[in-house]
Amino acid sequence: MTKYIDGLNRIVWGAPALVLIVGVGLYLSLRLRFAQLTLFPGAWRRFVAMLRPGRKSEDGVTPFQALCTALAATVGTGNIVGVAGAICLGGPGAVFWMWICGVLGMVTKYAEVTLALRYRVKTPAGWIGGPMYVITQGLGAKFSPMAVAYCLFGVVASFGVGNATQINAVISGVNDVVTRFGGEQTKLGNLVMGLVLAALVGAMLLGGARRIGIVAERLVPFISAAYILLCGVVLALRWREIPAAFASIAAGAFSPRAVTGGALGSAYQALRVGCSRGVFTNEAGMGTASIAHASAEVSHPAEQGLMGIMEVFLDTILICTLTALVILVSGVAIPYGKDVGSELTTKAFATVYGDFAPIFIAVSLVCFAFATVLGWGLYGAQCAQFLFGARAWKLFVAAQMAAVVAGACLQTGVVWSAAETVNGLMTIPNLTALAILTPEVVRLTKEYRKL
Repeated sequence: MTKYIDGLNRIVWGAPALVLIVGVGLYLSLRLRFAQLTLFPGAWRRFVAMLRPGRKSEDGVTPFQALCTALAATVGTGNIVGVAGAICLGGPGAVFWMWICGVLGMVTKYAEVTLALRYRVKTPAGWIGGPMYVITQGLGAKFSPMAVAYCLFGVVASFGVGNATQINAVISGVNDVVTRFGGEQTKLGNLVMGLVLAALVGAMLLGGARRIGIVAERLVPFISAAYILLCGVVLALRWREIPAAFASIAAGAFSPRAVTGGALGSAYQALRVGCSRGVFTNEAGMGTASIAHASAEVSHPAEQGLMGIMEVFLDTILICTLTALVILVSGVAIPYGKDVGSELTTKAFATVYGDFAPIFIAVSLVCFAFATVLGWGLYGAQCAQFLFGARAWKLFVAAQMAAVVAGACLQTGVVWSAAETVNGLMTIPNLTALAILTPEVVRLTKEYRKL
């Protein structure tokens, strides 16, 4: 099974997909005059202002809650498990290509969010939007099959990238702690953990976008700050190794063999793995985060688009980089060519925190993964609602709960490969719509700059 999924994954994430992702990112950067850089200062100021206590919403979702919901789906196990896997499969150079995809992803996410708010639809439950509405409202009814395809991919992805992958990482992290302290990994224990997590996920998802936003607003900033602090301590103690880590990233991007001792010899492998894992963690190009941002109460679409820029920056440029540096400065042996879960990251932290490292990683994984399941649960539910109507919400939640339990028993390699495959398929309709509607993004950006 793994062999066939890996084969399909190589096709989906082959040259055409990379050209599409990087090409649209470059096209948007040129048409918007590198808005990810010119608008970044304003985006940063707006983000910092949101951190102060203030605006609340009784009926809808605040811009900060929308951002936290989107971050809940992106700042997740991909930052811990995905980065470690990228280094193992693509060498340190994969991190370089994650950065490139991150910079391009900032403008892609900006365009996705801006268009989502431009073409969102008002319902009794509040504003809803996303790529499916951008396609149908922005491109017209003749493109509705493309919107249907996107939603089908979205529903499937919500059970893989947004559910089983996350739960699998949680189980792996918790079991690592149990075995380190003399315990034993059991199927019954995995089942119990799955049932508890399923109950929590069901309770949150049934509350809709507003309840998810409230939970994300409280959970995401706290766990993200805690993880950044843990990484900061490691890097402060190993600061002498940081220049060598950056050097290995730069060299490995173009000559992996020189860095990995011949274990990995293809620069294209580093590029492919870096881009695929980069998109997996920040989701730029997939359009999913725009579903969360579309519910925000703002005066202009580009105003929330700025939070798309910040979302990718915080996820990929900041947190993923910190994880990669912790691994590279730790001195632990990297099993090149072998995809790993949280084990490599745990070993890297253990060089500083000792036996407490597995606990830190397990807690981080649990919190990150729970937040990600909530964010992706919202995305999947909105896609299901677009396909089958409002009644699909409760049925989808029940299916998500069942997937949480099932995810506790899946193997890491199979889940990651399947998740990356569906991610690649989702980018096709979304990036196609972005490319066609770029003139509208340009117009909205010029309009916002004049405000």
